Amino acid sequence: MMNTTVDHNGMKVMGYLAEPAGTPTAGLIVIQEWWGLTDDIRAIADRYAAEGYLAFAPDLYHGKVAGEPDEARKYAMAMEREVASREIDAAIGWLKDVRGMKKVGCVGYCMGGGLTLAAAMRPTSKVDAAHVYYGGGMPAAEQLATIKVPVLGSYGATDAGIPKEQVDTLRETLTKAGVPNDVTLYDGAGHSFFNDTRPSFHPGAAADSWAKSLAWFGRYLAV
Repeated sequence: MMNTTVDHNGMKVMGYLAEPAGTPTAGLIVIQEWWGLTDDIRAIADRYAAEGYLAFAPDLYHGKVAGEPDEARKYAMAMEREVASREIDAAIGWLKDVRGMKKVGCVGYCMGGGLTLAAAMRPTSKVDAAHVYYGGGMPAAEQLATIKVPVLGSYGATDAGIPKEQVDTLRETLTKAGVPNDVTLYDGAGHSFFNDTRPSFHPGAAADSWAKSLAWFGRYLAV
């Protein structure tokens, strides 16, 4: 488990690499909340590594970590999404081409959830499955309909920033397009319910979404 920089086709990506004890079953990209690459995100990468995945969490703020919301908002707004997309694609490519992972999934939280959904829509990412945690800025149905890879979605019913209608649109659009999906709206849970370092942590929703995540990636990243 270490901070490192990976290089794929000349694109260097800072981040945290969590190696499993044995031979990896598949690769997994873990994408940060708007706070940055925090210890919480590193711990999530470690948890996936403990389940057999070669997990890499890209540092999309390049060393910066926010301590309070105004700072996080500033970093998120300053982040160039096109650059972040290329870094995510390069990280997936590195896991496949350099580390030999036949399949790579992507899981992201908050801002990272939106970036995960974007990766699922982006053919250049070559991601094989996705788990979106309360990703805001839901794309239009026409964009969601372009997704081809399986999508697991975990949202909080009391998250004021992501209305139920948007979550329903995601589920209905993927289902209509014939894309495997499982989109859950957790009663009593709000935004960032998986983050056990924040007051928003919801143990029940976090535990259920974790079990679903392992089953989802276990199914769709199997070779």
